[in-house]
Amino acid sequence: MIGPVILDWYGCDLHSGQIVAELPALSTDQALSRKLGASTTSSLTLALDGAPAGWESATTPGRTMLVPVDRATGQPVTAGIVLTRAGGTDPALSLGIASPEAYMDRRYAAAGTWVGADQAVILTTTAGPLLTQAPPFVFDAPGTGTPASYSVADGDDRTILSVWQELMDQDAGPEWTVDVRWNASRTGFELPVRVRAASGIGNVTTTPMAVFDLPGCISAYTLTESYEDGKGATTVRAYGDGEGDARLRSADHSADALLAAGYALWEYRFTPASATTDPVALDASAAGTLTAMATGSTVWDVTATASAAPRLGQDWALGDSIGVQIARSPRHPGGAATVARCWAWELDPAADTVRPVLVQEET
Repeated sequence: MIGPVILDWYGCDLHSGQIVAELPALSTDQALSRKLGASTTSSLTLALDGAPAGWESATTPGRTMLVPVDRATGQPVTAGIVLTRAGGTDPALSLGIASPEAYMDRRYAAAGTWVGADQAVILTTTAGPLLTQAPPFVFDAPGTGTPASYSVADGDDRTILSVWQELMDQDAGPEWTVDVRWNASRTGFELPVRVRAASGIGNVTTTPMAVFDLPGCISAYTLTESYEDGKGATTVRAYGDGEGDARLRSADHSADALLAAGYALWEYRFTPASATTDPVALDASAAGTLTAMATGSTVWDVTATASAAPRLGQDWALGDSIGVQIARSPRHPGGAATVARCWAWELDPAADTVRPVLVQEET
């Protein structure tokens, strides 16, 4: 164990990633967080008494990003683009930040039509605008080996984030996330945009290095199993454009093995955001949705003491497989052990807590 999580904060130019000022008087109001393929937000407080002379240029909304570095490991934990700043008679400023994925929802996708193209080609091409007048994004997107078909027009007004999330939700859809790392000269930071095949972000294994245990570092946990509407279904149909009998639709995709084993027929119908004119894309969306919903959702929400738990950014990261070992609890009187993937996390240094959210995936 390497002790409590102490963060050194840097205010950086959003376009170049270069450090503008170190901000030792910055603290978190709520937990920092990340989620696979999605944006997150948080709020911070900057005590003006301890702020450096350049604090204003280091925290300008829309112009800067804030990067916390774990003092013990020397590695950046996340990055937050400053979107709001409020101050006045109070001796401190309030800052609202969003993860870099939020910027992807403020830029529009490049138009194109692809048939049988590698998923990584579709993603990087639609996200081409991220390389112009943008934060220091760097694509890390080797071919996934999985072909896909997709179409988006300029008149669709689709943001890059919405396109990427839709592609990720398809059957065998690619995974993606935006990381943060030091630049080569360690004078600033860059934002690698990682694209991988399905279940390819992180170290996915049945024998993970990081294990959270009770008794041990775990202070609380909740296992949530759900077959609610939108979370569980044994047959799925996707709809597209048209009305009545002329309405475009996918085939019905059914969990035949579960139905044969005695599951009831639970139906789910939906309309994907932009698969409305492509039957192949409709079928892909329906199949992917069935895979995710067939047995419902199983999520382990683990709260642990950060200073005693496996270290975020060193022992585990977003997308990694993580072990959970429960010796005994009211929910599991006989104990439990599982391995699940980290789809999200929260870190609250002030409270010395870390909270990985782990999803048991169907394979």
